[in-house]
Amino acid sequence: MPRVDRGGDARDRDGAPSRARGWSTETRCAPHGRKDTAGESERRPPEPTVPGARGRSAAPTRGDRPDGHPDHPTGSPTTDRPARPGRPDRREEGDGHDGHDGQDGRDGHDLLRAATAFLTLHHTEERLGDPARRIAAAHAEIAETGTYRHTTEELVFGARVAWRNANRCIGRLYWHSLCVRDRRDVRDAKDVAEAAADHLREATRDGRIRALITVFAPDAPGRPGPRIWNEQLIRYAGYARPGGGVTGDPRNAGLTALARRLGWPGGPGSPFDVLPLIVQSAGDRPRWFTLPEDAVLEVALTHPEYPWWRSLGLRWHAVPALAGMCLEIGGICYPAAPFNGWYMGTEIGARNLADADRYDLLPHLADRLGLDTRSDRSLWKDRALVELNRSVLHSFDRAGVTVTDHHTESLRFLTHLDREERKGRRVGADWSWIVPPISGSATPVFHRTYETVERHPAYVHHPEALARARGEIDEILV
Repeated sequence: MPRVDRGGDARDRDGAPSRARGWSTETRCAPHGRKDTAGESERRPPEPTVPGARGRSAAPTRGDRPDGHPDHPTGSPTTDRPARPGRPDRREEGDGHDGHDGQDGRDGHDLLRAATAFLTLHHTEERLGDPARRIAAAHAEIAETGTYRHTTEELVFGARVAWRNANRCIGRLYWHSLCVRDRRDVRDAKDVAEAAADHLREATRDGRIRALITVFAPDAPGRPGPRIWNEQLIRYAGYARPGGGVTGDPRNAGLTALARRLGWPGGPGSPFDVLPLIVQSAGDRPRWFTLPEDAVLEVALTHPEYPWWRSLGLRWHAVPALAGMCLEIGGICYPAAPFNGWYMGTEIGARNLADADRYDLLPHLADRLGLDTRSDRSLWKDRALVELNRSVLHSFDRAGVTVTDHHTESLRFLTHLDREERKGRRVGADWSWIVPPISGSATPVFHRTYETVERHPAYVHHPEALARARGEIDEILV
C-alpha cells in the first residue's frame, strides 16, 4: 500500500489507510465524565474540531512539544525548537536521576524518596486513602531488587501527570485524556519498532488524531530498557550533498548518516524521505527498521489563494510523536516512551519549514510571491511566514487531519492555568516556549509571566539521548 498522502479535499485524496486494528486491552483512555484527579466531576473540554470530518470532534492527540511541538506537538512535552540561548535543557528535580543510561548510578535513598513522593501524590489525587502500605511494599521491592514496578494505574496516572507538568507544552488542557499503552514487557528492538508503528496507527485514526503514549520497558539495575534514537517516530532524512548543503531536513543529517552506516539504503532522495526507526536494546548495537507505509499519514500542502503552491511539492506528517525523551515516574526511568498530541500549525509553518537551519523556505516563497527581499524592512519574511502558515492550516483542514492554531491554543492554555489554579495546583511554564513563534503579542499568553517550577513525574531530555538523535553515538547499550 502506498504511503497515504492527504492533499486537497475528499475528492482528490490518494486513498485512506487501513485503521481496522482494535484497541489493545493494555491501552487505558479516560472516559467521558471521569472523575478529575482533584476529585471534581467534569466532562472533558471541547476537543479540536477536524474540518471535513462531518462534524465529528477529534480526540486530543498531541504531546507537549518536545522537539517540534517542539517539534512541539500541541499537547506534547516540547518541540522542534532548539534550546534557547541561556536556556539549556534542564533536568527536572525531585527523582534523583543522574542523567545517565540505566539506574546503576542512582542513589538508593534518592529512589526511595522519589517513590514515596510519587505514591503519595497518586493516592492523594486519586483519593485512594493512606499510601503507607503501598509505599512499604515499594520500599521492600527496592531493597530486594534495586527497583520497583508500577501498577498499571500508577503508570497511567504518572504518564498523564508528566504531561501536566511539561513546562514547554502549550496544549496541556487535555492532559487527563491521554491514552496509555502499557508495553513494559517489550524490550527487543524489533518488537519495539513494530509496537511503535502500531502506536502511529492508533494515534492517527484516519486523521482524527488521538493523544497517545506507548511505554516500553524501564531501566533497571544492570538491565537498561530499550532506546529509540529518533527524536520523533516520524522524521525526514537529511542527505548531506558533496558540494555542501543538505537535501531534506538538516536537523536529521547526523541520524541519516548513522542510518546509512547501519545499512539503510536511503530513500528516493527527495526532501521528504521518511527515516527508518533506529532502535537499540540492551547488549546490542542500534538497528534500523523501515516504518510501514500505512503507519505514516502525510498532508500535501496547498494554498487557499495560490494554485502554484501545490507544485512546490511540500508536505508534512500528521502525527508529531516524540520518541527521544525519558518518562520519569517516581524515580523510574522509561527511556522509550513515544508520546504524541496533535500539531499546532506554527510548529510546521513557522519552525520546521521556515527556520534557516531547517528547510529555510522563506526566501524561495518570497520570490514566488513577488516580495521585495532587498531589505528586511519590507517585512518580506513576515509576509512569507504568514502565507506558509495559512498553507499548513488550510491543507490540514481540507484533508480532515487534526491541527490547531496558535490563537486558539493560547486561549486553551489560559483555561488550563485557571482550571489548575482553582484546584490548588501550581502550574510551571517556560514563557519562551509557550508564546507562539509568530504573532506572539497578538496572543494572550504573551502578556503575562509564568513560574518555572518543575515537578515530577516528567518527560526529560537527557544529554546522551540528544547525542543519539544527532547520530553521535554508536556503541553497545549496557
